[in-house]
Amino acid sequence: MQEDSSRSPSYTVACEDYVHVVEFSPFSSGTPASLLAYGGNQYVVVGTCQFQEEDMDIEGVEFTVLRAFHHELRVDALAWSPESRLDRIPTIRFCTAAADRKLRLLTSDLQDRHEVKVMEGHTSYINHLVFEPTEGKQIASVSDDHTCRVWDLDGNESTTLRLRSPGISVCWHPEEAFKLMVAEKKGTIRFYDLVTQQAILSLDCGQSPLMSADWCLTNTIKVGAVAGNDWLIWDITRSSYPQEKRPAHIDKARLFKWSRANENLFATTGCPGKICSQLLIHHLGHPQPVMIGSATVGSGLSWHRTLPLCVIGGDRKLCFWMTEM
Repeated sequence: MQEDSSRSPSYTVACEDYVHVVEFSPFSSGTPASLLAYGGNQYVVVGTCQFQEEDMDIEGVEFTVLRAFHHELRVDALAWSPESRLDRIPTIRFCTAAADRKLRLLTSDLQDRHEVKVMEGHTSYINHLVFEPTEGKQIASVSDDHTCRVWDLDGNESTTLRLRSPGISVCWHPEEAFKLMVAEKKGTIRFYDLVTQQAILSLDCGQSPLMSADWCLTNTIKVGAVAGNDWLIWDITRSSYPQEKRPAHIDKARLFKWSRANENLFATTGCPGKICSQLLIHHLGHPQPVMIGSATVGSGLSWHRTLPLCVIGGDRKLCFWMTEM
């Protein structure tokens, strides 16, 4: 664990308010730009960004706001639908979770049509949610109520998986629409078959609380998580125990996210301190982090779809870090 020279962000974008969540769309927008949403107290802003690494005519980053959405209360989690596209007929669709234990599915054509569908059923705080990535017709969410629930877009619950502790993270297999990964706070990660609604495989952290877990969607035998101060990596074909484990953050680790551009690159954040939140970017071949950054009261973490670039929200700004492949 180290506290040495942290690198300032490669790019920043100013925002009007404190940013609590930020998510790049993991899906192509049908245009050269990437969709990005960020949210906070009673709002979500959807925009596009392009970086100088993608277009020589751009200086740094070009961020264009498409629409600001009013949101009844603070956004605590957000997921993009694969149906969000900007070519042909523009459609924006994403789902949020808030402290009132409700999911909100927002759909807009960025002109006159704007719909909000409220989904109720969870009886405690919702920690994470994800769309089924191939067609986007289902949403999975995990909660402190010890369930993972799968919903259709009309808000009907199609599946309820009973967990043994709070559900922390949920990931959907990129091609197989019936495979779901669910991570629980007590340190267990299970893979479910949604057809039989049975667990087909489980992994064990050997420690708790597990704070965040992610499935490497470019190489689905890899799973990563943070628990305590450590990051942990599994090869699910080898063992239910982590193949690699290292201390990362002096103040407990908070989030773990795999890069979408490189299966050996991942990022972790520390729990927000009073002033700063630490970002570490790791490469599986390197014993030390390949990059250290920090954001003022940073929150959220998301990787770009094709670039080795990640974003964190902060105090009235988005901070982007570009790293080497």
